Amino acid sequence: MNIKFYAPAWGNTLPFDTFCKNVKEAGYDGVEMALPFEAKEKQEILSTFKKYNLEFIGQYFQSFERDHDSHAENYEKYLRNLIAAKPVFVNCQTGKDYFSFEQNKHLFDLAARISKEMGVRIIHETHRGKSLFAAHIAQNYFKKIPDLRICLDISHWCNVHESLLADQHEAVELAITRADHIHTRIGHPEGPQVNDPRAPEWKDTLDTHLKWWDKIVEIHQKNNTPLTMTTEFGPATYMPVLPYTQQPVGNQWEINVFMMNMLKKRYQG
Repeated sequence: MNIKFYAPAWGNTLPFDTFCKNVKEAGYDGVEMALPFEAKEKQEILSTFKKYNLEFIGQYFQSFERDHDSHAENYEKYLRNLIAAKPVFVNCQTGKDYFSFEQNKHLFDLAARISKEMGVRIIHETHRGKSLFAAHIAQNYFKKIPDLRICLDISHWCNVHESLLADQHEAVELAITRADHIHTRIGHPEGPQVNDPRAPEWKDTLDTHLKWWDKIVEIHQKNNTPLTMTTEFGPATYMPVLPYTQQPVGNQWEINVFMMNMLKKRYQG
């Protein structure tokens, strides 16, 4: 099957044109990122994507308002701004972990309404601090909202549950059936990102994540449905750093390119 791979703009410090050139030359299909509201700045970003023939996944993460009404208002504003740029789809870090089920469901329903109105798919990420922050909590949403589709970033759940989720099997299996997009970061019981997935001490952790992703790939192969992956190892301080100097212990770009190439080899040939 043809799995498409996207680079995160998160952590980039290069001029955007240089970044996109590197993304294309590395073999990615596109970039996942948020967009500004300012028209000229947004158009420059979209023109650079076009220049390098890169696809765009819209990313929403700006869940900062504690008041639910203000939160919903800004949620809609950001979603419409992303959708107007005609992304492949929009990936949302929807809601808050302290919102009630009904409050978060209101946001899922709002996204579904906007998606239908504007003709662009919206999915929802499993992310700490958001509505789908934990396996058992997400399981409840999946059971009560049958059409809820997700970006599975299971690294967060490893951190939240302080485990590789052996005791969350039912919730993880249900999440796997709902996943249309994967953030391929390797989490562990004490954090959302290992320092370097190439290191031998993380082999069992890496293999556990690969087994989860294998199941998602198998489902999409069987159903002949598209699947996308963003190699989302992040910069410092997601990337562990040395004390005092705050120097990251790994190279974000190199690790993400490693993940892409490793997954291409595993799933495409």
